[in-house]
Amino acid sequence: MNLKNSQLDVDTWIKEHGVRYFNELTNMAQLTEEVGEVARIIARRYGEQSEKNKDLGEELADVVFVVLCLANQTGIDLQAAFDKKMDMKSIRDKDRHKNNEKLK
Repeated sequence: MNLKNSQLDVDTWIKEHGVRYFNELTNMAQLTEEVGEVARIIARRYGEQSEKNKDLGEELADVVFVVLCLANQTGIDLQAAFDKKMDMKSIRDKDRHKNNEKLK
């Protein structure tokens, strides 16, 4: 997945079908709602409650869509931010998990 292209795809969709972006606070509330839906599926699928066969992939895609909206409307190049984060994690955490006794 190329985040830069995905940001452009979302922006095009918003302009063609969505009229405009919701404001940042509304999108933050939307993101919270979508993450809650993911949490509900995970809790039911891997926890002890019964599940209603919801599509986890669809809900994760909803989270990604709203994150891309927030990045677009706040001027964030998410690909550059993600690449920077991966570089940082690769340096900072290169041995962290290998040396974690809890993960062995």
